[in-house]
Amino acid sequence: MWTHKAWQGRLVAHPLPAAERLRHYTGWCTAVEGNTTFYATPSRETVSSWAQQTDPDFGFVLKLPRVVTHERRLHDVDEPLRAFLDVIEPLGPRAQALWIQVPGSFAPTDVATLARFLRRLPPTHRYAVEVRHPAFFLDPRAAQLLVRTLAATGTEWIPFDTTTFFARPPTSDAERDAWTKKPRMPLRSEALTDRPIVRYLGRDDPDQSSAGWQRWVDRVAGWLQEGRSPVFFVHTPDNADAPVLARRFHDEVRARVPALEPLPQPAPVQPLTLF
Repeated sequence: MWTHKAWQGRLVAHPLPAAERLRHYTGWCTAVEGNTTFYATPSRETVSSWAQQTDPDFGFVLKLPRVVTHERRLHDVDEPLRAFLDVIEPLGPRAQALWIQVPGSFAPTDVATLARFLRRLPPTHRYAVEVRHPAFFLDPRAAQLLVRTLAATGTEWIPFDTTTFFARPPTSDAERDAWTKKPRMPLRSEALTDRPIVRYLGRDDPDQSSAGWQRWVDRVAGWLQEGRSPVFFVHTPDNADAPVLARRFHDEVRARVPALEPLPQPAPVQPLTLF
């Protein structure tokens, strides 16, 4: 995500060699979603470059490959999972959580499969699950079944809050495109562990995005005051201003929790001059 075209020359310097792009992103945010690992497992050399560009306290939330979660649906996945874990080893503590996003067809009847999969995972990593089947949000028995399964292995439940996005009809090409692709997820805002992870989808209008995340400002501030370490990812339909909005969200939380460390200062996009 740190190579997003809309950021180049505007939020991060351009052109930049591949080995410097992530480093510039770390001036904006202290964590990143590793969504590309869902589509293809990177080389170990590539992951080593990520480690070299980031401090040990920078966080990657890396999505497991789709062959594991979608194609094989957590069955018979020892080989691709082992290969993935070997590749990300250079990240060390930067691999803040491994993100297990299961398909929308993964239903409460599949929770036993998830339980077996989670029990076999190595304890060297933290894990977080994102489900999209409506029953987990609308059926209290299904929700409790999933909560018990996750709690048994210290696994987090990642909510993807799209309620603000779907509250009004789309008004731009980017919003219309996202309208057909993004899931309409019921709101869920509980944490299961000391490191909750939230994904939030806003609108093109930054003020609408901010209005929609006010419940999360309250919740994240509360988590921090409880001693938890939450991660909050901000998305918009085209993600053009996502880093700016992420910093705005952080500032709003920090106004509630002054002890929260400030985010780093982004590197100048253009060289400084005397004129």
